[in-house]
Amino acid sequence: MLADMVKTTARSTRRDSDGQAIVFDATAIPQVTPQWFEPSFWQAQSRLRARTGGRGTVGFIDGPAGPMVLRHFRRGGALAPIRGDRYLWLGAQRSRSFREFALLQRLRAMDLPVPEPLAARCVRHGVWARADLLSVELPGAETLAEMLAAGRVGEDDWRHVGSMLARFHAAGVDHADLNAHNIVLAHGGWNLLDFDRGRLRKPAARWQRRNLSRLLRSIRKVAPPPAAAPDWLMRQWQVLLDAYRRDTDASMGMVEVRR
Repeated sequence: MLADMVKTTARSTRRDSDGQAIVFDATAIPQVTPQWFEPSFWQAQSRLRARTGGRGTVGFIDGPAGPMVLRHFRRGGALAPIRGDRYLWLGAQRSRSFREFALLQRLRAMDLPVPEPLAARCVRHGVWARADLLSVELPGAETLAEMLAAGRVGEDDWRHVGSMLARFHAAGVDHADLNAHNIVLAHGGWNLLDFDRGRLRKPAARWQRRNLSRLLRSIRKVAPPPAAAPDWLMRQWQVLLDAYRRDTDASMGMVEVRR
């Protein structure tokens, strides 16, 4: 179903040349060239503001369409040192970037708080492919991880995050890597980022619980030590869960905090 989105959405145009396939939102940007996916292109124009590493290489760009984020897809886990940014070629429509582009378009049409996708590229190298995604930057965005480390997450924030996650789960959005770095506060509201390998599916307690458990593990890694209050994390997590349960139709069990 997601592969068909690339072909059927009226807001995108696809171009293929020299082993490169590009899809972009023609209502947001009239034209996209392969150079747009090269950080050196923007750096030469003094438009590349910053780059970050991690699992995917991210560049922050002052582009013709305004502030943009350029993400180069890279593998995580055990395959990262072996394959790096190479993925098995299965066709452009099934590439990581094209699928995320299509999913983001669908989620925005559902009025969910995600970045606006601008363009995606897939470059074939024999049996392998590399992928990139351009999206609109959320100005002034702060991740939940950054705010936790600074001690600036209050109970209202936990409630709003819980309510936001309930909206996604009620819509059947299975986020493959829900963590404190992919939840960001921008424009006064909470947003969700990085839908690589994400998908739409029928709401079910099993995968929803798995999403929340992954988030909890991430929060435990970045949250300040609750030495002064041993039950701090349990209390904050319960606030999030209460808001989540209030705003979702799914029947969820308590995700336990192991001390």
